[in-house]
Amino acid sequence: MPSAAKRLFRHLTLDLSPLRDSRDYRLLFASGVITMFGTMISMVAVPYQMKELTDSYLAVGLVSLAEFVPMVVCGLWGGAIADALDRRKIIVLSELGLLVTSAALMVNALLPDPQVWVLYVMGAVSTGIASLQRPSLEAVIQQVVKHEQQSAAAVLSSLRWNFGAIVAPALGGLLVTWSTGAAYAIDTLTFVVSMFLLWRVRSLPAAEDAAPASLRSLVDGVRYAVSRRDLTGTYLVDMAAMVFAMATALFPFLAEELRTPQALGLLYSASAIGALIASVTGRWTARVHRHGLGVIVAATLWGVAVALTALAPNFWLVFVCIALAGAADMISGIFRITMWNQTIPSEYRGRLAGIELLSYASGPMLGNARAGLMAGFGGVPFSLGSGGVLCVAAVLALAATLPGFRRYDARTDENALREKARREAAAAPTEPVA
Repeated sequence: MPSAAKRLFRHLTLDLSPLRDSRDYRLLFASGVITMFGTMISMVAVPYQMKELTDSYLAVGLVSLAEFVPMVVCGLWGGAIADALDRRKIIVLSELGLLVTSAALMVNALLPDPQVWVLYVMGAVSTGIASLQRPSLEAVIQQVVKHEQQSAAAVLSSLRWNFGAIVAPALGGLLVTWSTGAAYAIDTLTFVVSMFLLWRVRSLPAAEDAAPASLRSLVDGVRYAVSRRDLTGTYLVDMAAMVFAMATALFPFLAEELRTPQALGLLYSASAIGALIASVTGRWTARVHRHGLGVIVAATLWGVAVALTALAPNFWLVFVCIALAGAADMISGIFRITMWNQTIPSEYRGRLAGIELLSYASGPMLGNARAGLMAGFGGVPFSLGSGGVLCVAAVLALAATLPGFRRYDARTDENALREKARREAAAAPTEPVA
């Protein structure tokens, strides 16, 4: 193979160095793979069981509403405690809580007369616990992976999520038609195995001078985020992309208009397939240092792909456009995660992970609401096309108004250099005392 082809192949393959070099990252990654499958199966099982028990669209929709407030409140508080307490302890205790909620859903499903209220309560509680845990899970990667390997870790985490998002829902769909109790039992088992892995992760205590978890520390975290225009750019661009171009709520209508209602599942998996391909071939992202510009380009391509969906004349071209949109969104996510983990000081990482959780969780919710309203006004193609165009316009406007974000370069950014030096100093062996 010619040397140029070899270099291209190497840049398009996975960089496994974080898994090779960090025992704690291997444990966290394996735990994430296992629980991802169980959680995705339960995400299919809960609405399915609610539909079977109530036969009500409203009852199924209220499950998401019940989960929204715990996500917001616990996401922010989870960020505060992630900076104030031992992150390993938070992760392990949260995993135990998720095991209990999954077991409660299993027991309820196996009852002769399963109770609807259990689905609402356990759905809200499990969402709250997961939101408490998520900032610590994201912040801890900064502690267990080398500074120069953060981009590779972001690609691996994205690969794990997308693989689970494609395979687990399909498995969940098969399981729930047989037994929802069995689906919840598998989820419970995954948490048992995950607990064993997480227990072996070393202790990751907060800094000695860490601010205690409080409303004041939350406000301090928000102030820090606002003071960093580069970080503000990552939040605003992602929000703009999701609000204006997210449209998964329209997929049932789109499949019907394309006269392929039986292929609805493929529309939902198209984005994840595109994102998975982007993750598998994402080693090249480690060579990119202009992460802000990378986010801008990727978010623009996301909007363009969604707009082209409105013009695609048949199902398979629509599928390709959605897959391209998913790949662009994944590349944007890789660059954003790399920026966050390479530039945010460890003492703020948890609180800002809580803010990040709100930005990427609320954006799709608002985007689907926008898509439904615009479709009601002008139809599905109008909603997709105009949403994609508005996304591109909003992203370019933000790029113009946030020059610090647009010009960010990891090789020269003072925050990135400071964090790199701090972590190298912390990893360096100390001189023995004479």
